[in-house]
Amino acid sequence: MRRVVITGIGVVTPIGCGKERFWYSLEQGASGVDRITKFDVSRYDCKIAAEVKDFDPLDYGMNKKEVKRLDVFSQYALAAAYQAIEDAQLSFKDKNPNIGVIVGSGIGGLSTIEDESKQFFLRESKGKNSASFVSALFVPMIMPNAAAGNISMKYKLNNSSMSTASACATGLHSIIYAAKDIMLGDSDVMIAGGSEAGITPLGIGSFSNMHALCKEYNDEPQRASRPFDRERKGFVMGEGAGIILLESLEHALKRGARIYAEIAGYGLTSDAYHITAPDPDSYEIARAIQLALDRAGISYKDVDYINAHGTATPDNDLSETNAIKKVFKDAAYKVKISSTKSMTGHVIGGAGAIETAACLFAIERGIVPPTINYENPDPECDLYYVPNKAEHCEVNVAINNSFGFGGHNAVLLLKKYNNK
Repeated sequence: MRRVVITGIGVVTPIGCGKERFWYSLEQGASGVDRITKFDVSRYDCKIAAEVKDFDPLDYGMNKKEVKRLDVFSQYALAAAYQAIEDAQLSFKDKNPNIGVIVGSGIGGLSTIEDESKQFFLRESKGKNSASFVSALFVPMIMPNAAAGNISMKYKLNNSSMSTASACATGLHSIIYAAKDIMLGDSDVMIAGGSEAGITPLGIGSFSNMHALCKEYNDEPQRASRPFDRERKGFVMGEGAGIILLESLEHALKRGARIYAEIAGYGLTSDAYHITAPDPDSYEIARAIQLALDRAGISYKDVDYINAHGTATPDNDLSETNAIKKVFKDAAYKVKISSTKSMTGHVIGGAGAIETAACLFAIERGIVPPTINYENPDPECDLYYVPNKAEHCEVNVAINNSFGFGGHNAVLLLKKYNNK
């Protein structure tokens, strides 16, 4: 098995586009949550979300013609891929047979679905031939694999190209399977991550009606996302993309690349319990964490930081806390844990990749991002969640947790690179 390292980072998030802006916001404990501006929310129970701000796709290697053919989630993914490639200082030849792409989305092109549906049914109601007006690009724009396909075409990447669609575990699944591709020798370089643009009327309406979204802080949006806090009322919808560039260690060293961290282990399990709720016994989450430790050959005592899934839903936060206790035993009360969803909101398919970038920040800069809005300790969620302020400390080993609707559990273990 070949060693796999991370050499490039690209992010489009509600707290900043680009690695440096994103990392600065993490350190400052900045919130990206505000009142929704994408559509009229006056009749909605939930009026808040974490929207991407100041985003122009033309700043990231796209032209106007391309943009018209891309749903927003694909635009975010292409922008993050552009950043990751630039950050890694990777130059491409005309064809790249040893470079692949795995980029997914939990939902796909929801805004395109809504826009086209409105026009279709409006014409239908007027007795017009509505089918003849459906865009020929409708399906290519909405399909969850559109981001991966467009990245492959943009950079002429001829190795494996695919997408994952495992809800909130999508981004981390993409990175893990990309790493496995390199470990097995099928690729030298992989571009991997996830993207989401689900802040739409249907997206907000659906998550709100299943009682997953926070509706209690419409007048104080920046206080709304409060993982592990006793007063947590549900997650805040976010949007954006995270793309990570992975290489075999040999390939990275040969070209003199800067290495952020090494992928040392991973764990993949399924609750096989419920389509939306986590299994209360948290056994499979704990097993995924243990698998990651075992594959890395690392003791739980040596983990410095856990970027929690931490959605701020009552059941999810409790289940994750109990899983950490099962694996870490007494050390569970010493390890630093935080949920950066307190700042970015929940980016669904993009969450795991964006949070991998947060783990790389902790390893690279020696700064653990905080869980903001942690004001009321929950006696059942009683671990150390790095409350409200970032903390400076050496981080040699970091774990990233992502758990998705459908019971999908993904855990990634990163460690500081050394040449041994």
